[in-house]
Amino acid sequence: QVQLVESGGGLVQAGGSLRLSCAASQTSFSINAMGWYRQAPGKQRELVATITSGGSTNYAGSAKGRFTISRDNAKNTVELQMNSLKPEDTAVYYCNAVIGRRSVMYWGQGTQVTVSS
Repeated sequence: QVQLVESGGGLVQAGGSLRLSCAASQTSFSINAMGWYRQAPGKQRELVATITSGGSTNYAGSAKGRFTISRDNAKNTVELQMNSLKPEDTAVYYCNAVIGRRSVMYWGQGTQVTVSS
């Protein structure tokens, strides 16, 4: 069982920045993609950004130009740098990892990001 531990959420004013970090526990399987999703109250969980082991990235339209995802394959970590935050970015942010040949998906416990106007 792989565990994902997130950190870095908090309260920030609009226009500010936050950096989220996620560390995956050791595994003998390859970690394929890692990413971040978010879920606002009353809404479905949505993709924010993903990154493959080769470094290819994918961003939601709302994140492009403001958020940057990065990954350290040696440390099994993924980070999300969020700049120019808006109140609509307020949500619980979840780390995600797709692991092994069966592409099993794992989730972190979530970290709250609140952007005040």
